[in-house]
Amino acid sequence: MNRPRQVWILLSGIGGAYVAALLFGGGHQVVQAKPGHDKERTGSAAIEETQKKGFDGVDFSYDLFGGPPGQSATQLAEEAKAKDVKDKPGVMAKQAALLKERYKLDCKGNSSVTMTKGKPQPIGPTVLLKDGLTWEKLAQMNAEEIRTQQAFPQGFTRLPHVKHEVGGMVFPKQQIEQFPRLERFDVDFDLPECFLPEFPPPIFLTTHPELGDVSQGEVLSAENFDRLFRGLVTPVQLDGLRMLVTQFPQEEFNLTPDRKSAKPSLGVACLDCHVNFHTTGQFHLNPDTRPQRDRLRLDTVSLRGLFNQQIHGSKRSLRSVEDFTEFEQRTAYFNGDHIRAAKKGMNIIDRLQVTHMAQIQNMIDFPPAPKLDPMTGRLDRSRADKQEIAGEDLFFGKARCAVCHQPPAYTDHMMHDLFLERFGAKADGPIKTFVLRGIKDSPPYLHDGRLPTLEDTVEFFNVVGGLKLNAEEKAALAAFMRAL
Repeated sequence: MNRPRQVWILLSGIGGAYVAALLFGGGHQVVQAKPGHDKERTGSAAIEETQKKGFDGVDFSYDLFGGPPGQSATQLAEEAKAKDVKDKPGVMAKQAALLKERYKLDCKGNSSVTMTKGKPQPIGPTVLLKDGLTWEKLAQMNAEEIRTQQAFPQGFTRLPHVKHEVGGMVFPKQQIEQFPRLERFDVDFDLPECFLPEFPPPIFLTTHPELGDVSQGEVLSAENFDRLFRGLVTPVQLDGLRMLVTQFPQEEFNLTPDRKSAKPSLGVACLDCHVNFHTTGQFHLNPDTRPQRDRLRLDTVSLRGLFNQQIHGSKRSLRSVEDFTEFEQRTAYFNGDHIRAAKKGMNIIDRLQVTHMAQIQNMIDFPPAPKLDPMTGRLDRSRADKQEIAGEDLFFGKARCAVCHQPPAYTDHMMHDLFLERFGAKADGPIKTFVLRGIKDSPPYLHDGRLPTLEDTVEFFNVVGGLKLNAEEKAALAAFMRAL
């Protein structure tokens, strides 16, 4: 007895997506599901609706291997680029208007409140409140009152990517001026430079604390890493550094026509985002979430003190520096899509080289903190002023910061969910506890950079945590964190 012949046929879908149709040969029988079985297959209505919208907002304007038969990939890319360039002023104007609705962007600072190399720290709060509302009034409201009165500040909600439907890595202007290969033709960086870390950031080695900043004021790159680090680190660590400054293909920066750089690019190096093992505000979208519209903007995290951290990645909770090093390239570089990575030049790093890369990352120390007791990571109160001491008491007491941020690195190596949906905001879900040691060097704050200053961060947790801190207490808390 002959069995029906099964044939899979790929049908081209909208925007380059594909659907597979299973046909049965030998009489061309079509198997239909029994009534009532659809719900079992797709789950609840909410899940089914989310699945249908799985590609909402994804840019499929062109695809190197997904274009219609007989059409040039180069021509498709040129047409897409022309549209991107034409749309760019409108894209940036929309983002500028969004930022203006959320923040006061006049960049206040104080010459006596600086980062490690002397750049003034931004001083807030900058987040704007609803008309007639004050921080004091907002802090006295409970979550239900804030939600029903729609009083949760916009600046406390998710900060979107400049072009969320596309996403990808975006680099600040000051970095692009030195490395033009990192410029995109479709978007620019959005936040003012005063809200970003120092450029270039200093580098501190655990093996040579007596040397202080070993960057010599330069940005680590393929051109200078050997000159700057040979003799300071082991051969294995130097080889790991070589890998960290080597460019690898990435979604927006690669050698195919499907890219967002004007010229073909070898790609992006690990230390293009983690400049000098730190950050200067580069951002992209997290690779772990779908649909596209639900992905989180991610501000590049510092690699300082990585030796003292047990989980890595805001959402993935990777348990070793080696895993973080390997999978960051496979996921963040290509939006968690290994199929598109294979098209554009995914780089498979040998695990031996991965361990070399991890070793050099584990040599990077936090910046000096002369007011901290090296034995405990707490304040040396003989060196601290009254406001910083009061802030430390709050940090470990009324403000409950130390529940998650424990010395010496000021993290608990765990993930926590703040449940912002209580206030009418979109949920973020669990996010890892970020290190607060050296936090003065790392604005803007929270995983997506939605909080431009430490003052904004204090106001955020005062509301979300129901702390009811007064103005004097909030100022003291910010002063303590600047001493870390």
